[in-house]
Amino acid sequence: MKDLKSLIRAVPNFPKEGIKFFDITTLLKDGDGFRQACDQMWEPFANAGVQKIAGIESRGFIFGAAMAYTQNLPFVLFRKPGKLPAETESESYALEYGEDQIEMHVDAVSPGERILIVDDLLATGGTAAAACNLIEKLGGEVAGISMLVELTFLPGRQKLEGRNLNFLFEFASESMDSDD
Repeated sequence: MKDLKSLIRAVPNFPKEGIKFFDITTLLKDGDGFRQACDQMWEPFANAGVQKIAGIESRGFIFGAAMAYTQNLPFVLFRKPGKLPAETESESYALEYGEDQIEMHVDAVSPGERILIVDDLLATGGTAAAACNLIEKLGGEVAGISMLVELTFLPGRQKLEGRNLNFLFEFASESMDSDD
């Protein structure tokens, strides 16, 4: 088994001075590591009655589609506004300076379906919380949320209280002095 956390590259001062960016492309280019990550992201939900996997744009598409393929499950998309061609439902969420939105086709989820939400990283939690609300607005049930990384120095988990959460590992600091 690979140490997946060691496959994540920390890029200093990106996208701005003082920020440490956690780059998953180094994990994706390691075939065994990518497979292991997808398997471990699925494992806690193997017996949860998941009927579909929903990926959050855009890196959630990478992990979610791979997981759906290996589990022979349908894959559905959360997209930014204006990117889906048929009738959509949307959910807004707060950003640090403003508001954003995600959308999903109204026929992507049927009432009562159990959906696993997948993304790469939990930061402030706004997008993940909006994804949960959108699934429930369409009549589905959130079976859980599975992500590669949780940034525990940000309050994302608070917005997902009471949800079934899975993170493969965490980063506890954004400081450039930290080697986590």
